[in-house]
Amino acid sequence: MPDNPGERPAGRARLDSVDLLRGLVMVVMALDHTRDFFHCSGFYFDFDPTDLSRTYTALFVTRWVTHFCAPVFIFLAGTGAFLSASRGKSKSELSKFLLTRGLWLVLLELTFLRVAWFFDFILLAQPVQVIWCLGWSMVALSVLIYLPLWTITAFGVSMIGVHNLFDGIQAQSLGSFGWLWKVFHEGGLMQPTPWSGIFVAYPLIPWIGVMAAGYGFGRLLLLERGTRRRWLFALGGTLILMFIILRAINRYGDPTPWSEQKSGLFTFFSFINPYKYPPSLLFLLMTLGPAIVALALFDRDWGRLPRPLIVFGRVPLFFYLLHVPLIHALAVAFAYIRYGQATWLFKLPHFPPPPVPKDYGYSLPVVYLVWIGVILMLYPVCRWYAGVKRRRGGRLSYL
Repeated sequence: MPDNPGERPAGRARLDSVDLLRGLVMVVMALDHTRDFFHCSGFYFDFDPTDLSRTYTALFVTRWVTHFCAPVFIFLAGTGAFLSASRGKSKSELSKFLLTRGLWLVLLELTFLRVAWFFDFILLAQPVQVIWCLGWSMVALSVLIYLPLWTITAFGVSMIGVHNLFDGIQAQSLGSFGWLWKVFHEGGLMQPTPWSGIFVAYPLIPWIGVMAAGYGFGRLLLLERGTRRRWLFALGGTLILMFIILRAINRYGDPTPWSEQKSGLFTFFSFINPYKYPPSLLFLLMTLGPAIVALALFDRDWGRLPRPLIVFGRVPLFFYLLHVPLIHALAVAFAYIRYGQATWLFKLPHFPPPPVPKDYGYSLPVVYLVWIGVILMLYPVCRWYAGVKRRRGGRLSYL
């Protein structure tokens, strides 16, 4: 197998298993964002649904299952870049595409998505989230792809494996360079004044490494189906086993060790609740291991059954750009019906916090019903756009 995917003949078919997994995580992601706007554990409340001292089983599971979304999304973005080259795109073409699309994603995060998330046009505060991180990771990959494939893979795996060694370094100890440490490793609020700031929810390390590892992983998907399924089961199983062993040792790979809780179930929840912001080594092992196993399971002839998820997986950015304002608009509509106003849904939380009704929030069954409604509303338009994108391609690949 050649090291340079661009040397392979053009015209390789898309892998439905990749689109199926990506579509599944997009749908699950929409559940998390529906909870953000409709539940008392969302944006406008200081209630972490994975806080084992306050949460309950259904809420914890609802939040926990969405942990898979960002790692899988960014990992498969790297895989998709490799597969794009395997279908005939040269390295220079791929590098240009990654660079321009990455910068486009950063721009979307700072403009359209900021308004979509908060319906707030006063640019005093700017959260930077997964699309921002995805964009800069693509910019980094646009340079990395000129290296040998094994070097790219080793770079990504090393960043994932060792970045927790630097957890003890705090931005405040770095003086005027502290903001760079927040952007690249620590995350958190950069606030030049009491009324303005940038909140880095997704620092670039180790996400750049996740995308680079995903790029190297793409080579396995060029193998014959039976062979690649065996490799995927073996690799995914190994990552899961590594997570179990390292988490049980409780010494390295996560800044929040697990501990005994009030019940056996909650102790298990503590075990499977590693740190996400930024993602620890154990968080990535826990999420990417099962995801790779899922790819092996999905790599079969399914017929029409998973077609809706495959549709979502083929237009993930389009889905993302639509689902955020749709969920937000539904939250505004629900608030007007219930309270006659929705002023808190037109402000960024915590800059300063908007006044929110004490009884705001809906039960989890309502959250799930709204989520299902959102998916049903999005499917026809995503199916339409997937068809347009397939027929026309070109610049539509940026969306």
